[in-house]
Amino acid sequence: MANSKMAMTSLAAQIRPFTCLAASQPSRLAPHPPDLIRWIKREGGFVHHAVKLSQETQFGIGLISTEQIPQGTDLISLPPHVPLRFESDDASSSSSSLLSALARRVPEELWAMKLGLRLLQERANADSFWWPYISNLPETYTVPIFFPGEDIKNLQYAPILYQVNKRCRFLLEFEQEIRRTLEDVKASDHPFSGQDVNASALGWTMSAVSTRAFRLHGNKKLKGGSSDDVPMMLPLIDMCNHSFKPNVRIIQEQNGAESNTLVKVVAETEVKENDPLLLNYGCLSNDFFLLDYGFVIESNPYDTIELKYDEQLMDAASMAAGVSSPTFSSPAPWQHQLLSQLNLAGEMPNLKVTIGGPEPVEGRLLAAIRILLCGEMVEVEKHDLDTLKSLSAIAPLGIANEIAVFRTVIALCVIALSHFPTKIMEDEAIIKQGVSATAELSIKYRIQKKSVIIDVMKDLTRRVKLLLSKETPTAA
Repeated sequence: MANSKMAMTSLAAQIRPFTCLAASQPSRLAPHPPDLIRWIKREGGFVHHAVKLSQETQFGIGLISTEQIPQGTDLISLPPHVPLRFESDDASSSSSSLLSALARRVPEELWAMKLGLRLLQERANADSFWWPYISNLPETYTVPIFFPGEDIKNLQYAPILYQVNKRCRFLLEFEQEIRRTLEDVKASDHPFSGQDVNASALGWTMSAVSTRAFRLHGNKKLKGGSSDDVPMMLPLIDMCNHSFKPNVRIIQEQNGAESNTLVKVVAETEVKENDPLLLNYGCLSNDFFLLDYGFVIESNPYDTIELKYDEQLMDAASMAAGVSSPTFSSPAPWQHQLLSQLNLAGEMPNLKVTIGGPEPVEGRLLAAIRILLCGEMVEVEKHDLDTLKSLSAIAPLGIANEIAVFRTVIALCVIALSHFPTKIMEDEAIIKQGVSATAELSIKYRIQKKSVIIDVMKDLTRRVKLLLSKETPTAA
């Protein structure tokens, strides 16, 4: 995927070629793109006079303020016809009908590709209304599907490796499906103006959407009166970069279809001179930030580590923690019933559990360990599952049980950490030696994953020490 080159056909004057070049500093699609701010104003939108495009923000190109702006000030507004969206029920032409048919073959979890097909269609059209916007999009993206193979491998974390491989596989298979579907289509009906669409072009358009699209309320009403969520690309607004402490926010007008404003950006706080305009993309883990946006957040409070709830692994962790005869592999019937209620046993269990994030230990995992390290059904039945799942419920099954629980999770963390072939100090040394941009992203990502595990271990060790100070001889 990373080294594939675009096949370019003989192109007529009315189309723009799909090119995808590697670059350490991603340039924009057009060498000298039209003025995006001027285009938005021309189309009836509004851009505050102090809002400017800058190439020098922390994340590359972004928006900054050239003067101090008071809280509550309107900064950008877009009329309803400016956002780019995918209209699945638009079959006004053979081209649109074919595009809708292709979109129906995209899995829901890869929703960005559906809108991406529309973006690719507009990119191919030299007369596209959205060309002033599209020409300002990056020529390449730093998402893992474009990493060299070695840098993908160096992520060192199985769940993200699975997702990257899954996306690459989908792109290669979808390329073949598109070619089969469009093989005998007339040039006038071709949704991409007759161009060959390969995996690299599909990867570009899916990345363009995943890094920039927003979900807004659509016009369709769902049961209960709520509106459907529609992914849209919002020109200029999507150049606001991310922060968990944003200084701007997006507001969708309730009567956007009737007014001249569909969506606007407002100053959430006072914006100082030369400050970047920052939105909160969501309380997401680094998996999502890297896969969909191409960056990693240091000390991300929402980052987690995914583990599989495995009975043999749990037994091994408990024994390493000093539990003499753990029962994870052979729970009593009453324990098995509670595990089923936690969806960790039964016909279709969800065995994916996490550590890290706002709660150091996922509630289902915490409750399961508490229950299985307590042999007294009477004691467990005194509490509901919500209490047993809560870390703020201090030692509901006794101090000795809680200490064993925390030590078991710490042992799980040690096992998880051992699956990484390098240590943090080694990773930091590699970065200091100087590596490519994608290699540095891979290394920073795995450093953060290891840091999540170490932070959980520190947190639980502190809790164990606190419990030991409270433990009485009878509790022991």
